Amino acid sequence: MNVQTKEPNALESLMLEMGRAARESAVQLREASTGQKNKALLAAADAIRAAGSQILAANELDMRAASARDLSPALLDRLKLDPKRIEAMAKGVADVASLPDPVGRELARWKRPNGLDITRVATPIGTIGIIYESRPNVTADAGALCLKSGNVSILRGGSESLYSSRAIHAALVLGLEAAGLPAGAIQLVPTTDRAAVGHMLGGLNGAIDMIVPRGGKSLVARVQAEARVPVLAHLEGLCHVYLHSAADLQKSRSIALNAKMRRTSVCGAAETLLVDRAVLISHGVPVLQDLAKAGCEIRGDEAVRSVFPAAKLAAEEDWKTEYLDAIIAVRAVDGLEHAIAHIEQYGSHHTDSIVTEDAAAAESFMNSVDSAIVLWNASTQFADGGEFGMGAEIGIGTGKMHARGPVGAEQLTTFKYVVRGTGQTRP
Repeated sequence: MNVQTKEPNALESLMLEMGRAARESAVQLREASTGQKNKALLAAADAIRAAGSQILAANELDMRAASARDLSPALLDRLKLDPKRIEAMAKGVADVASLPDPVGRELARWKRPNGLDITRVATPIGTIGIIYESRPNVTADAGALCLKSGNVSILRGGSESLYSSRAIHAALVLGLEAAGLPAGAIQLVPTTDRAAVGHMLGGLNGAIDMIVPRGGKSLVARVQAEARVPVLAHLEGLCHVYLHSAADLQKSRSIALNAKMRRTSVCGAAETLLVDRAVLISHGVPVLQDLAKAGCEIRGDEAVRSVFPAAKLAAEEDWKTEYLDAIIAVRAVDGLEHAIAHIEQYGSHHTDSIVTEDAAAAESFMNSVDSAIVLWNASTQFADGGEFGMGAEIGIGTGKMHARGPVGAEQLTTFKYVVRGTGQTRP
């Protein structure tokens, strides 16, 4: 049910009870075997497939409400589910089960002169709060990855995806029950009251160990400003494709088109195209023709408009904008250093790609661009945990601490030191 209450104390009691259940579940989950976690994941994947019609019906309710609220096409695309996306969701959960267990990995081991044997071992973080918007598939991805890494999850989806998330969560709980794991290991906040987010950011009396926001810039900014627990986040995906002077024409055309237009609403979609002046006519024009034919609006600088008059004149704000739509900003640059400088000034340290046949230029680009993901001759749309072989992801970390890039099960662990002695005492 959707718990709606005007009583602050009632909401606080609800959230604190979720925190208490999370703490209790964390003890059991930390001790769960690999086989038990995998059994739960595979049962959850089967339950998602079996509940396909119910999930679609729930999603239709969300879509109707979202359309009535005039949400943007990008948000509607993120929200919409179909049989193909439900199967991809179920497959992602099953793929997480097939991954090596990240818990208990020996990260390092050494012996001290006094005979102490020291091992650094991967362990669960504990309880992770995930706050997300629009995409109901995050319910499955986040729940599965946290479970695989031995973490309890408290999920708070956006109000626009309430019914879809609820139906998906029910399937995850069936998976937990099939494996004899506590239902509290994956919890979904049952209210659309925004105050619930504030309670999560406060940590629920120490129950939450980390917060992961996945959504728009305003959501992430609020979480980073108000959270009293560590945050793993990315602000936005302002991704670039750079066509170097030694780029192959066919690769330029296929990569640029895919990077922008495969799905414009994902954070790995290219928002800016940089083209060396040396190939602005030979490569830039055919690429822009491809994009325009596919329905993409071109916003270019004066050099771009001189060779492609159909482009609108780009403003300074265009170099800073994550469109999440069929719009791309295009700039002519004077070589590799100029391209790197543009990305450094305007990029969000998410994902950036160079198209070139010059290996030295590619290596220089990938070494110099300080983004979580850098690519050579590949689309930015590969910025995805599933494409990295992680089964799924919670998001793309763009910070410098803890995890960067796709955040999968392995990235949701911390570590402890295990010290084995034979009776040593410190002098």
